[in-house]
Amino acid sequence: MTIVPLIFTSGLASGINAYAVVLLLGLLGRFAGADSVPSALERTDVLLAAAALFLLEAVADKIPYVDSVWDAVHTVIRPVAGATVGALIASADPGSLGEVAAGAMGGTTALVSHLVKASLRMAVNTSPEPASNIAVSLAEDVSVAGLVTLAIFHPWLAASISAVLLLVGVLLVWFAINRIRAFRARRRERRAARAAGAVGGQPVAEGAARRT
Repeated sequence: MTIVPLIFTSGLASGINAYAVVLLLGLLGRFAGADSVPSALERTDVLLAAAALFLLEAVADKIPYVDSVWDAVHTVIRPVAGATVGALIASADPGSLGEVAAGAMGGTTALVSHLVKASLRMAVNTSPEPASNIAVSLAEDVSVAGLVTLAIFHPWLAASISAVLLLVGVLLVWFAINRIRAFRARRRERRAARAAGAVGGQPVAEGAARRT
């Protein structure tokens, strides 16, 4: 069942950059002799389309707020890509895992990792300078390339690393949401205190005006 960790890892990576996953898997299958890569991903037209879209994403993903718009557009595309890649991997190894189950695994993992990525990138966008966006985007690209390559040759190790990264990402999102909620609660309290002070001081000011 070596395709299970490959499907999981490719699903997680698809949630971050689906075009890079298709491109890397296709190149590894075509030029590195990776037997677990389905032939459909090795086609020249698929590789050219994936390369063009990857270059487009490489630019859009490094521009503040444009990356969040790009993530919003890909909320459906990345899970679908993860599911499709998972189903194709399963179809290339009949009897190991059903295509429906493989597609569900790849799509679900891609959706979760996409939501984590999109949430964290929205938090990064609060930074006033673009360097953090570029650094995070490059780190994501390197991580996807490393995980996909590792998954071909050491699938279980890649899946273990992917699971840890996904868990850390979910925890970071949970921490960021709690911080945002706490900040908003404190801001509401300060506004309420200022409003109460203004209302409480109004009668005093009016009484002083009448005495004068």
